[in-house]
Amino acid sequence: MEQIVDRVLELLRYDASAPLIFNSGLFLFLFVGFAAGYVLLRRTTTLRILYVILFSIYFYYKSSGIYFFLLVFAAVSDYWIAHGIAASRSQKTKRWLVALSVAVNLGMLGYFKYTNFLIEIANNIFGAGFLDFRNIFLPVGISFFVFQSMSYTIDVYRGVIRPLDRWIDYMFYLSFFPQLVAGPIVRARDFIPQIRQPLRVTRRMFGLGVAFIIIGLIKKAVISDYISLNFVDRIFDDPALYSGFECLMGIYGYALQIYCDFSGYSDMAIGIALLLGFRFPKNFDAPYKSATITEFWRRWHISLSSWLRDYLYISLGGNRKGRARTYLNLLLTMLLGGLWHGAAVRFILWGALHGVALALHKMWMSVVPWAKARGEQMNILMRIPNTIITFNLVCLGWLLFRAEDMQTVHVMLYQIFNNFNPALIPQVVEGYKAVFGLIVLGYAMHFLPEKIDIDIQNRVVNASFWWQVAMMAATIWCVMQIKSSDIQPFIYFQF
Repeated sequence: MEQIVDRVLELLRYDASAPLIFNSGLFLFLFVGFAAGYVLLRRTTTLRILYVILFSIYFYYKSSGIYFFLLVFAAVSDYWIAHGIAASRSQKTKRWLVALSVAVNLGMLGYFKYTNFLIEIANNIFGAGFLDFRNIFLPVGISFFVFQSMSYTIDVYRGVIRPLDRWIDYMFYLSFFPQLVAGPIVRARDFIPQIRQPLRVTRRMFGLGVAFIIIGLIKKAVISDYISLNFVDRIFDDPALYSGFECLMGIYGYALQIYCDFSGYSDMAIGIALLLGFRFPKNFDAPYKSATITEFWRRWHISLSSWLRDYLYISLGGNRKGRARTYLNLLLTMLLGGLWHGAAVRFILWGALHGVALALHKMWMSVVPWAKARGEQMNILMRIPNTIITFNLVCLGWLLFRAEDMQTVHVMLYQIFNNFNPALIPQVVEGYKAVFGLIVLGYAMHFLPEKIDIDIQNRVVNASFWWQVAMMAATIWCVMQIKSSDIQPFIYFQF
């Protein structure tokens, strides 16, 4: 008995090598217990809010240990700064306070995420050993809750929303566990009005929640993890050992992997929130269907791209100061967006690639009157080749994004253009039948017409409760069968 208790306590304690994630058995066990208490507290709003906050803090503790205090600190700091902004009659004071919020949040983010990157730059400039590297832990999801908290104080400063009267409501908004560690980045004006509404989960909300969770599990735990462990990681670890065809398939595989991994998390977050009575905005909209790079950023990681547009691009001047300034603003926005993803040159180059592509597309639209920003406005003969071009441009970006260093980028491109070796294609496909089968399945799911996606969701929504339970159980069983190693963390946990 004592061994069982010790084992349970060990599972409940923070373990840096095993963060709590949605597709783990431990989360399923904890969520069932949490849901039971949530239902019991459905009529007592304040107690229910406190209950969710405590579970959310524990959820974050299981991901980042003692660093959950950073989350609490951000909630305290920005709650009072927002009240100071609203109470002040001086525009200058308001500007200083919102600048303080931005400085505190970016300072916190900068220390944990960019200190060693800056030390590396200093050592490259002034000589090795000029500064010592520090063993700095990167708290999971810090980029997400920092951006979410900043958007609140900026919106209060702009007069879009009024500051909350209760600190626990703000803590609930900032810490709500479904989207805490990897988004979507939820806006205060969209989420806060839901906090104290009477808890009501309609049959459609419950069914949609189940559908999103099932789809998210299939994307993440079946497709993404399998092709990552059994093909993509091997290619990127040592591309010189593989033919150009295998390197190209490794890039296409990673494009599917990162989409299924990240959109799978978003789907599960949206689904869990629906089960709890809350609605999140869509975060992905079949981005590889895009026929232009502008359309891609309207479909990929929508909560981040819209955040960058509203709080960075527009603040820089947007398109209000002439064409040249518009192109520069797009480039700066995407450079900073790349840096947001990680402290490395490859992320900056990834951002630069997208920034230049967006600027060139904006320039093209200004020169050619019939050019369309939205690919769905193109006729089919134009849309297909433009979608292929856009997809391959995005995949070039994913190569920069995934490769550990620029040497890997060089080797993979060399293999693709100088050692493609098409004679090996049948042998490679035969050797990786399961991997290529899942890649085909993943892209086929992605390119399904939207009406088919909606029809599938409606079938789950309209099924009986026990059929929904059976579908969820069958999905979990499939996940357990296909799992080939320990559960893989979500890619965006590192950002």
